[in-house]
Amino acid sequence: MQTVTAVAHRGDPYRFRENTLDSLRSALDRGADAVEIDVRLTRDGVPVLLHDDTLERLWELGRPLAALSAEEVRGLTAGGVPTLAQALMATGDSRVMVDLCGRVDRRTAERVVDVIRQSGAGERVYYCAGAEAMLAVRAADPAAEIALTWTTLAPPRPALLDAVRPRWLNYRFSLVSRDLAARVHHDGHLLSVWTPDTRRSMSRLLDLGVDSITTNRVDVLRALRDGA
Repeated sequence: MQTVTAVAHRGDPYRFRENTLDSLRSALDRGADAVEIDVRLTRDGVPVLLHDDTLERLWELGRPLAALSAEEVRGLTAGGVPTLAQALMATGDSRVMVDLCGRVDRRTAERVVDVIRQSGAGERVYYCAGAEAMLAVRAADPAAEIALTWTTLAPPRPALLDAVRPRWLNYRFSLVSRDLAARVHHDGHLLSVWTPDTRRSMSRLLDLGVDSITTNRVDVLRALRDGA
């Protein structure tokens, strides 16, 4: 089987709370080639790691992130929700896939890109999300590496691909077939998929020739990929 990038979805969420520094470090310790993180802005424009728009699911606090300052988030979670800058420091030289959650406008993209640049992480970070978010990232950083998340079998329009210029097309794993993989590669893109967690699904995707798999069980993927 070919070498596939093993991407840890929100870190190592079966062992540590997702999108926390402990979760990211655990995933890298267990062999992840890259970690995927979810990023949103606080009220005062600080990018932090959180998938949902509130703190309810993970922190049992029914407070919208957009209504809280970064300092308030830090206090309410005892520092459990890291900033993007902290996450980039904690991941060392490893690759990081930044998933921009919620509505992403030019201001949001610029804030995230600025933090990544200031952290000296521009060469190891790539971005994923839907078309609107990735257009905003492309405007903020003409050199950004982009994985355009696509959720239908109909291919992206050529005009969109010309504007976004993605390196990757990022599909839900259940959509991927041999024909789709062949089409993506024929069109000059790499194929990334999310988020299979069973050995059977991972093995099927490896056989189909995908280039990257984002999973909650990165140790299982590594074992399958490496023949352990």
